[in-house]
Amino acid sequence: MARLDVNRTAEMEVFVRVVDAGGFSAAARALHLTPSAVSKLITRLELRLGARLINRNTRRLQLTAEGAAFYERAVTLLADLEEAERSVARSEVPSGRLRVNANVPFGTLYLLPALPEFLARYPAVTLDVVLTDKVVDLMEERMDVAVRAGPLKSSQLVARKLGDTRMVIVASPEYLARHGTPRGPADLDAHRCIGFCYLRQVEGWPLKAEEGREATVFRPQGHVLASDGETLRHMVLAGTGIARLGTFHVAADLLAGRLVPLLEDFNPGDTDPMHAVYLGQGGHMPARVRAYLDFLVEVVAPRFRRAAALEPARLLQTA
Repeated sequence: MARLDVNRTAEMEVFVRVVDAGGFSAAARALHLTPSAVSKLITRLELRLGARLINRNTRRLQLTAEGAAFYERAVTLLADLEEAERSVARSEVPSGRLRVNANVPFGTLYLLPALPEFLARYPAVTLDVVLTDKVVDLMEERMDVAVRAGPLKSSQLVARKLGDTRMVIVASPEYLARHGTPRGPADLDAHRCIGFCYLRQVEGWPLKAEEGREATVFRPQGHVLASDGETLRHMVLAGTGIARLGTFHVAADLLAGRLVPLLEDFNPGDTDPMHAVYLGQGGHMPARVRAYLDFLVEVVAPRFRRAAALEPARLLQTA
């Protein structure tokens, strides 16, 4: 049973402030305490826990493994405590910092344009948006919500589906004018095909069989790689080569003729699902997280699905 004379919340708050501020002196100024008082409090915390949290023998603050683990849990606990107090005091009005992660294409095309509308609805929420095509650990990166493309791996994450997008192979008219148009999967070997520079959940481009051949998965072997889908799209628009992207990502380019769909007769019609995921362990969901998830489903998902529903084959028929 916890001792009543130990203010564990205050200890955690001071410890987190020391880590966030990068030192005892900076934390002391922010907390209106003396550096010695902050140092004594951290020492008392370490003694109570029976573990060293911070190494003090360097000019730069350095967390131990135990300190890093305690910091992550302390941040979560303090945020939950703050949210619990706010939910009672403000009748569950969404407020506080909301950290959101998404892949670059979805974030650029759908999340960012919708931010003004969300903030107008919930002015007490502070949004922190991180865009990257690499899959981040929500717990480790302290993310509240992430939008992920592709099949979901089994995990403790809870998911809300936003829709599906068809995949399409594309190139710019300028590239095709210089290098010719591939007529079958075998022709791709003679072209500059651009892929990603990191491991993806689905590798390669699945293609239906040509006459007399078996279905295949083409793996780009070009001299150029991209770190995210938006960079890859700009490479293709610049005439660098051929790529395979989600229809939701290139719908506007296809409709405007900036990109041309290729090998649609060999497109197997596979789709990539898009989900909003969050940590759900049976506890209280902060009002800001619930509000953002509802906003994604109500406002953002329909815009995504409209673009994802474009059928490139019809563009070829009307060209």
